[in-house]
Amino acid sequence: MLTTKEISRWTSLVLLILVLNLTSIQGQDKQGYQRPPEAIAKLIDAPSTPSVSIDSKAEWMLLMERPGYPSIEEVASKELRIGGTRINPATNGRSRASHMTGLKLKNIASGKELNFSGMPAKPQIANVSWSNDETKIAFTNTTANGIELWVADVNTQKAKRLLGAVINNAYVSAFDWMPNNTHLLVSTIKDGRGAAPEKPAAPKGPVLQETSGAKAASRTYQDLLKNPYDEELFEYFTTVQLKKVDLNGKATKVGSPAIIKGYSISPDGGHILVQTIQKPFSYLVPGSRFPFKYEVWDAAGNMVKLMGHVPLDEVRPNGFDATRLGRRSMSWRADKPSTLYWAEAADGGDPKTKTNVRDHVFMQDAPFMDAPTKIASTSLRYSFINWGDDNRAILNQRWWAKRMDRRTLINPANPDGEGEVIIDRNTSDRYSDPGNPMTEKNEYGWYVLKMDKGNLFMRSTGGSTEGDRPYLSKFNVKTKKQEILFRSEAPYYERTIDIISKKADKIITLRESEKEPPNYFIRDLKKGTLTAISDFPHPQPDLIEVNKEIIKYKREDGVDLTAVLYTPAGYDKNSDGPLPVLMWAYPREYKSAKNAAQVKGTPYSFTRVSSGSPIFWVLRGYAVMTNTEMPIIGEDEKEPNDSFREQLVMNAKAAIDKIVGMGVGDRNKIGVGGHSYGAFMTANLLAHSDLFAAGIARSGAYNRTLTPFGFQREERTYWEAPDLYNYMSPFMHADKVNEPLLLIHGEADNNSGTFPIQSIRFYNAVKGHGGTAKLVMLPDESHGYRAKESIMHMLYEMDTWLEKHVKKAVTKPEGASINSKGK
Repeated sequence: MLTTKEISRWTSLVLLILVLNLTSIQGQDKQGYQRPPEAIAKLIDAPSTPSVSIDSKAEWMLLMERPGYPSIEEVASKELRIGGTRINPATNGRSRASHMTGLKLKNIASGKELNFSGMPAKPQIANVSWSNDETKIAFTNTTANGIELWVADVNTQKAKRLLGAVINNAYVSAFDWMPNNTHLLVSTIKDGRGAAPEKPAAPKGPVLQETSGAKAASRTYQDLLKNPYDEELFEYFTTVQLKKVDLNGKATKVGSPAIIKGYSISPDGGHILVQTIQKPFSYLVPGSRFPFKYEVWDAAGNMVKLMGHVPLDEVRPNGFDATRLGRRSMSWRADKPSTLYWAEAADGGDPKTKTNVRDHVFMQDAPFMDAPTKIASTSLRYSFINWGDDNRAILNQRWWAKRMDRRTLINPANPDGEGEVIIDRNTSDRYSDPGNPMTEKNEYGWYVLKMDKGNLFMRSTGGSTEGDRPYLSKFNVKTKKQEILFRSEAPYYERTIDIISKKADKIITLRESEKEPPNYFIRDLKKGTLTAISDFPHPQPDLIEVNKEIIKYKREDGVDLTAVLYTPAGYDKNSDGPLPVLMWAYPREYKSAKNAAQVKGTPYSFTRVSSGSPIFWVLRGYAVMTNTEMPIIGEDEKEPNDSFREQLVMNAKAAIDKIVGMGVGDRNKIGVGGHSYGAFMTANLLAHSDLFAAGIARSGAYNRTLTPFGFQREERTYWEAPDLYNYMSPFMHADKVNEPLLLIHGEADNNSGTFPIQSIRFYNAVKGHGGTAKLVMLPDESHGYRAKESIMHMLYEMDTWLEKHVKKAVTKPEGASINSKGK
């Protein structure tokens, strides 16, 4: 028999085992997806506002119903990550694509909403497109085993399926309307394709790559081809058979199967410009830079002319103003029946070449037998052309290094003419931005410049010292002066969507305010009337009484800064005292302190909280600073990043001093966070200052030696500026991170540079030096998170971190100087 002492010992042991098992079970439960507090969760559960498309005559509004966030089961569906793209092998479409769950018509004159009959039972709608005459609407519907083609009739409100699950939307667009409005040109799976290639049981040999002296600097692309099996899969899923399909579903083959990266039908419908990818493929760059041919086919798919053969684009000069050799940006003139135009580099594509001519622009008429005509040369890098008519077009050129935007009015009928520069500005100067030209449909159904004699109609965001005040103007191309036709006025934020009268005295606008959600209106400028044509309700009413304002302040070197401040409903700093603060930001580079200081945003825009927003925490008792300006400035010969850390800390200190000085923020309880480059910023602030109680960094990159050929807007390579890369990399300074840091990253991040290993290694570095950190890896999520479970869990982790390390923080930061942690 057991003694009393032995019985007691065994009883204690059993109880200990039970406690350990219970603890283990509880620990395992904590490993599952968690839900944040209800004040946060209900904003994610809020219904989505429909997307809107309005026809050019303002007769019909198409309402496209959007579902909520997809489930983790949907996001985790099998996908192929090959050639720089992601493909759903079950549907032969793009993986992670967004879908709509319904289409509805609204007659703008009567306000009556009409449903389409004959719609798919469980629609997953995408690729919605009006016919040129706007009497039909084509769309795709994704099923479990493929993508179908559907069409809906605007007049009868009837929908029908044209093709079964044979659409190939893996790499190229699903379809395009033919100009006759009775046929569509459709990308389909090759007939008799057979089963997908099977992965070999064993490799057939090593994977080989070889270089022979040519410089081939490239960014850190992801999802690249890795082996011959990937090559087989890429070719299998991206090979397309174009077909012409009528409105009864009768399909006719157009051309032969090919790996097509893009196609475009000429305005008159007589020709098709097709870009066909060729071999060899590359393991170094994505499919968009594989060799390809520009081919012109007739409407039946017969080859008319090979317009160019572009080789593999692995070897390119370094820099954002660099480009490849050969013909590029080839497209149809919008104002001609069948005329192609394109650009060619005149400087070898190298921005370091000293020259007054960077690019030449050519055009060529069908049947493409005569020599191409040069219509312009550019002193900056060619960007695009806005076509008007025979005698008027706008040539757009840019130069990133100097933030230059130049637009020239050219006469295509007189290619020997000089052209007249009508806009020459710095792209970072918001206050001088006249906007972009408004367009209208021509006889081909293509959009061309809307002009009134010598005037363009321009739509601008309207940057000003009061914030953004969008406007519509007449821009005189001779005097370069603008006549404002309409401008947004406080307390509304209202922007022009379309001009619906010949004299531009009647427009469609999208208007919102701090408390009112965006809705569409017809504004009669002549009569001074405003008529609502939509009435979308507030999707998140809990935010109605939240306070919002733009705050202005200066950093210590005199640069003006702004942030958008949110405080809880009913908050009174005099009676409630200072609040814990969440500061959310994203650094941006400038070559001008004056431009960096300009006011951005507006206090009158509607607040709708999306999954990545920090505004959730205003409902949890925090003051939230969003769009907190973090300019990194390098004027003249200085580069912005040369003093990145110092400027970052100056920006943060100025923001903190402002909110504390207002009596709104508690200096001891301020957290900082950001996504992507904002995460990089957060890690640097924790490493090089003691300003914050804690930080949250989502989907960031922390070791810049892993992006050695440049990152963000930094053009210099690691080998050109090794000290800079080490200076800017928080990974190299992980020993200085002595504030709690929450790292969140998607396990399937495909953004250039932000490999998941970045967060994993940085967490290990902080942990290895005794820091406080937590790493959250979200399964199957990319750079931005999509699954509802992932989003809820992200918000749970962020809320838990802020409550523990910010709201309950008691330790006063040691100092505000960058030198507090050394250099």
